[in-house]
Amino acid sequence: MSPRLKADRQARIILVLGDQLSPRIAALRHADKDRDTVLLAEVEEETKYVGHHKKKLAFVLAAMRHFASELQQDGWRVDYVMLDAPGNTGSIVGELKRAAARHQTRAILATAPGEWRLARALEDLDRSGDLDVERLDDDRFLCSVSAFASWIEGRKAPRMEHFYRHMRRKTGLLMHGDAPEGGRWNFDADNRKPPGKMPPAEGPRQFEPDSETVDVLDLVRARFPGNFGELEPFWFGVTREQAELAFEHFVSASLPHFGDYQDAMLRNDDFLFHAVVSLYLNIGLLDPLEVCRRVEAAYRQGDAPLNAAEGFVRQVIGWREYVRGIYCLKMPGYAERNQLRHQRPLPDFYWTGDTDMACIATCVRQTRDEAYAHHIQRLMITGNFALLAGVDPHAVHEWYLAVYADAVEWVELPNTLGMSQFADGGLLASKPYAASANYINRMSDYCRGCRYDARQRSGADACPFNFLYWDFLARHRRRLKGNPRLAPLYRTWDRMDAGEKRAVRSSAARFLKRLAG
Repeated sequence: MSPRLKADRQARIILVLGDQLSPRIAALRHADKDRDTVLLAEVEEETKYVGHHKKKLAFVLAAMRHFASELQQDGWRVDYVMLDAPGNTGSIVGELKRAAARHQTRAILATAPGEWRLARALEDLDRSGDLDVERLDDDRFLCSVSAFASWIEGRKAPRMEHFYRHMRRKTGLLMHGDAPEGGRWNFDADNRKPPGKMPPAEGPRQFEPDSETVDVLDLVRARFPGNFGELEPFWFGVTREQAELAFEHFVSASLPHFGDYQDAMLRNDDFLFHAVVSLYLNIGLLDPLEVCRRVEAAYRQGDAPLNAAEGFVRQVIGWREYVRGIYCLKMPGYAERNQLRHQRPLPDFYWTGDTDMACIATCVRQTRDEAYAHHIQRLMITGNFALLAGVDPHAVHEWYLAVYADAVEWVELPNTLGMSQFADGGLLASKPYAASANYINRMSDYCRGCRYDARQRSGADACPFNFLYWDFLARHRRRLKGNPRLAPLYRTWDRMDAGEKRAVRSSAARFLKRLAG
């Protein structure tokens, strides 16, 4: 989409959403400071469509308020609607109508929303004729929706790895001429060191809340007392400057070891060498291409190994762009997919952490305290358990969307339904990301001192991940037996004697019955 420019046009309302906090967003680039008014609105609909973590709410609202101040200092006319403002309608559409009346205009200019429900709301508003809503492509992303549609067309198995290679060639990142730096596209095999000999990690850069953020914390404390999660200590950056400082800290302090230990997990270290910048990327405070170029520069300057740089770049220009493309092309139907027909309710311990499984308890505690868990904790602990136990994937999706500060639907939903829960039947992932306790024991210290024994496959003391893993494979054999990556596992199952199989299935049945009770 391109802007409809007219020399004699009327003044416009420039809509900026809470995850579009960039001065280079398309709508701002095509706006006129002298005639147009920027609208940012805190609305109840956006705070309550899921029960967002208190820290997530505070992060988004504080970042919006700081961005509004930044725009005003840059000479923009800003109409900022606070959550408790008199007359606040509680919706983006309602606030657009009110702003249009205040400023006596029908013209709205917006950057296309990332979330499908908001994109549909603006489309419906334009179609209604109440206001004239012009929407521009969100070109913060490196692959447009139309370009992704062209790439995916005709591909029977549109895997991220192939898309990632396409994006490496397109951006030139970590390329040596026409070949990948180091002769390989993917160094994931070098990024799986267990935490046994891991050096100490500094963790992410943290910031003290200023007076404006303190006001937001007070608001969240008063308006959302029953929401999940701890509000304080609150240490997220809420400005572009702080986000950039947080990223530079990652590059200097953590990137050198990020690749080696990005799959590791420890009870008493919530962050290890992870960047913890996805929340800043997803809200607009950091630019994806800029951070990748900075990581590439660190590698070329000898400040970070190739496996670390490549692992970071793959997550940003590969997986992040890929799932956004899938979301934009497959919604709204994608959200309802449930290929494995899982229906079990989400267990209460996803909210309370009250379980004897040390890995789950640790990850939920960390999520409650920090509104953060890294990708392996999400995929191979909380996601893996939900998959093995047969939890309704839509319930899992809503949990992830609610509890993490970086969770916006376009990135979270495909990751949850497609990669974590295999609910799309294999569009994103070539096999279910299911694993027994062996993987968790190897990549973490969670199993030490746990009530359950990671080495036992069945019985009262066996780790539930073990018997649930084999039970999952057994009960879904008809659907999954043709998957070549699972064939060795089914051969292992077939070699087990009948008594052992019965013990595994019985242990799973007893556990799941207690889970439901």
